[in-house]
Amino acid sequence: LPVQHVVDRITAWFVPVVLGIAAVTFTLWLAFGPGLAEALVPAISVLIIACPCAMGLAVPVSILVGTGRGAQLGVLIRDGAALQRLSRIDTIAFDKTGTLTQGTPVVDSVLVARTEVEAQKVLAQAAQVARASEHVYAKAIAAHAGPGPVAQGVTAHPGQGAEGSVAGQAVRIGQAGFVEPGAVREMAMEAARMGAGLVYVSEDGVCIGAITLRDQLRDSTAQTLTSLRAEGIDIHVLTGDTPEGSAAVLEGQAITQIAAGLSPRDKAEHLAQLAETGRKVAFVGDGINDAPALAAAEVGIAMGGGTDVAIEAADVVLMRADPMAAATALHLGRKTMGNIRQNLGWAFGYNVALIPVAAGVLSLFGGPMLSPMLAAAAMALSSLLVVGNALRLRRVKA
Repeated sequence: LPVQHVVDRITAWFVPVVLGIAAVTFTLWLAFGPGLAEALVPAISVLIIACPCAMGLAVPVSILVGTGRGAQLGVLIRDGAALQRLSRIDTIAFDKTGTLTQGTPVVDSVLVARTEVEAQKVLAQAAQVARASEHVYAKAIAAHAGPGPVAQGVTAHPGQGAEGSVAGQAVRIGQAGFVEPGAVREMAMEAARMGAGLVYVSEDGVCIGAITLRDQLRDSTAQTLTSLRAEGIDIHVLTGDTPEGSAAVLEGQAITQIAAGLSPRDKAEHLAQLAETGRKVAFVGDGINDAPALAAAEVGIAMGGGTDVAIEAADVVLMRADPMAAATALHLGRKTMGNIRQNLGWAFGYNVALIPVAAGVLSLFGGPMLSPMLAAAAMALSSLLVVGNALRLRRVKA
């Protein structure tokens, strides 16, 4: 962790300074004390009590306990430095589908754009392309249509849609701009009214209809967003879905901003813009479309049930499909870094405060000399207290 480099720099100066103090202590006691033995005792006590064992333990033992507790809570931290970055997060951006929502949308209705086209044909054409796609909306369309033929030469366009050949016709499914620039906007208004997502369908560049799909928020979404806002975290939602549909699904939630209709590149650029304003941003996502944003964020957090690409791009993996686990990760990061600061403050302060005692300063005022055995016990106690403080992280709750 970056904080460990700070400890290393402090230790690089601390050790030679202590050796110098021990040499000065020996010299002064030898010059003004009773004899050689009386000079060796305080010099050795200084060396023993100032041994930076506790400082060396302060960071790694907290990391060990913190990441172990995270694993118990279903939060796997793949990058140690991410734990420190988690403690600085002030803004968190969520993908919508599959992250804040259940990620299993179902077909709600089929809309037609032309009077001569039947709804069944819109669904059938879309399903042939959808059967070759991994997108959650495509899977829902394919499941609703049932088994059937697959379009030829299907090509996915992340963040836009997919296209393929059906009986010699070029069929596209996806966003309006990808399917046909002049796609019927009234269908988008109808989908927004229903609070549903919308997948347009076109034949040879002409929009023939659209399919609305409905997804439900996860049970813990509202609690997660409310909890994060209570901790002063700004919440953004970045989604490729339509603005109208996204607003309908997320209405009434504790969200700072909803940015809809975004491509994977747009999501990463949105995070970069937030970072330019000084924000420390974490991104939570689960799909292949989220991989660029996960990699671009200060901390990328992937839902464990997401795609392999998303998990590989993330710093933190949530083993349960629950947005509350993201709040747990942020809470754990803050608690762990707070624990590290406590350990470092104790270890450094303890050593500095007891060096004069070990050097025999108290004896100059009629107090006792600190023997090497007591110095060793005090040094060991410091390490035990650091370990004991780190073990308190085991009580962090989800």
